[in-house]
Amino acid sequence: MSRFDEYRDPALVRAVVRDIAATVDRPAVLMEICGGQTHAIVRSGLDQLLPATITLVHGPGCPVCVTPLETIDRALAIAARPEVIFTSFGDMLRVPGSTGDLLGVRAAGGDVRVVYSPLDALQLAADRPDREVVFLAIGFETTAPANAMAVLEAERRGVGNFSVLCSHVCVPGAMRAILGSPRNRVEAFLAAGHVCAVMGTREYEPIAREFRVPIVVTGFEPLDLARGILAAVRQLREGRAEVENAYGRAVTAAGNWHAQAALERVFRLGDHKWRGIGPIPLSGLHLREAYTRFDATRRFGVGDVAPAEPSVCIAGEVLQGQRKPFECPAFGSTCTPERPLGATMVSGEGACAAYYRYRRDATP
Repeated sequence: MSRFDEYRDPALVRAVVRDIAATVDRPAVLMEICGGQTHAIVRSGLDQLLPATITLVHGPGCPVCVTPLETIDRALAIAARPEVIFTSFGDMLRVPGSTGDLLGVRAAGGDVRVVYSPLDALQLAADRPDREVVFLAIGFETTAPANAMAVLEAERRGVGNFSVLCSHVCVPGAMRAILGSPRNRVEAFLAAGHVCAVMGTREYEPIAREFRVPIVVTGFEPLDLARGILAAVRQLREGRAEVENAYGRAVTAAGNWHAQAALERVFRLGDHKWRGIGPIPLSGLHLREAYTRFDATRRFGVGDVAPAEPSVCIAGEVLQGQRKPFECPAFGSTCTPERPLGATMVSGEGACAAYYRYRRDATP
């Protein structure tokens, strides 16, 4: 018996759905932040079990999807250089830039390699002092601590041919941007459990108070998500707007202070551009001045790029919960996982990829 069986038990999920139906007393729009949550919801059919009065919209919590086009274009330029070994997690290799993707660079002779950890890239740099080794460091507060540790370890070991192309984003800034938009539809959030395992839950409390919005931390199994939805609709019915932890087996209020200390040492919080959305104040992690010698953008002089996003792609609106993937005129026709126009179709956590894979079109 798997330790996850309880959280995937259809009978238990349906029982919670019945509680949701008995609790919800008006139409409500809830946003799950994380792309992993989106795929779990669509894969399990949870969204189709819910009462019609509940609408789930899909947030900007897919790290691949929100990595700005400029970063991808910089990656393509760096990876094509003959002195560079360019390393990345595998899910970034097919993300489209303005002129292609990293798989195309590799096919053209660039030394592009998949690694399982930034420390693998660092070891490669130590083993190959004749080459420049670059790691594409993207993602939310979940992946940022490992990248911070790689930079600290490079400093400790004196590995001077290692650098990171950094594009780290933070959830609270995105929440504020969504809630502050005149087109906002979101009345409650399902927050991502893995982010909160690192950062805790306390940083969401000012957002809940300021915008009067419930924020419920959930896991990634159907029962976790159903319980999170139930907690959110209970708060809406009772007129409460609180941060609630429905993922207590993994998340505490304080989070992981070791990881937070590494982030604080290596990175500073600043404005950041999100793909399809645009600049969001105080939503990104940037290398502190003491560590800019590990900044690949500076090292290779690729700060100035002119990206060109396909005009037909509505990924930005999907990521903000304003539209559904099937509303895109390119969905499933000129944009497919094999030939994606945007990162939301190619990523394993992208909402468009989830709708395509699980055959959802024109489904609430």
